[in-house]
Amino acid sequence: MSVHALDPAQNTRLSVVPDRLDEKAVDANVFRSVFRRHAAGVVVITADSGHGPVGFTATSLVSVSLLPPLVSFSIATTASSWPTVSKATSLVIHFLDADQHDIAGRFATSGIDRFAEPTRWSRLRTGEPVLDDAPSYLRALVEHRFAVGDHHIVVARLATHAERREHDPLLYHDGRYATTNRPA
Repeated sequence: MSVHALDPAQNTRLSVVPDRLDEKAVDANVFRSVFRRHAAGVVVITADSGHGPVGFTATSLVSVSLLPPLVSFSIATTASSWPTVSKATSLVIHFLDADQHDIAGRFATSGIDRFAEPTRWSRLRTGEPVLDDAPSYLRALVEHRFAVGDHHIVVARLATHAERREHDPLLYHDGRYATTNRPA
């Protein structure tokens, strides 16, 4: 409950939040619960270090630097794609359209061949696997990998970009895929 006070200098009301809140220690369950409420953009990241293509769905893509153009993402050390990502010198970050939750779900599923039908993919001239149905993608060169907790943070320099069509973004919020509500 907020308490309201009067600021005589401004002749306005201030809201004061009480000092005592019901705080909880952050364990794995609290962590998941808090971040379920944080909407995040959905991408699929693909790579090939010479033993066939791998890919995974990520919601951790972050812009890091404009000059040079750098991004980062995290990947679990236990992820099936990690051995390839740990060796790959380049990768492709695919932005998904609002209606492509099937692709996001496929690349988030363990134990399947993510590149089998119905996935449509090809290779860039530089060899990386690229999803043919992604509306846009970035090709990036891996610059750093940092072990952090049970994940690795990968920092990559953006090399090229291709936009096949404009699209509304696919988001992940509260355990399901969503999109933005654009005003008409």
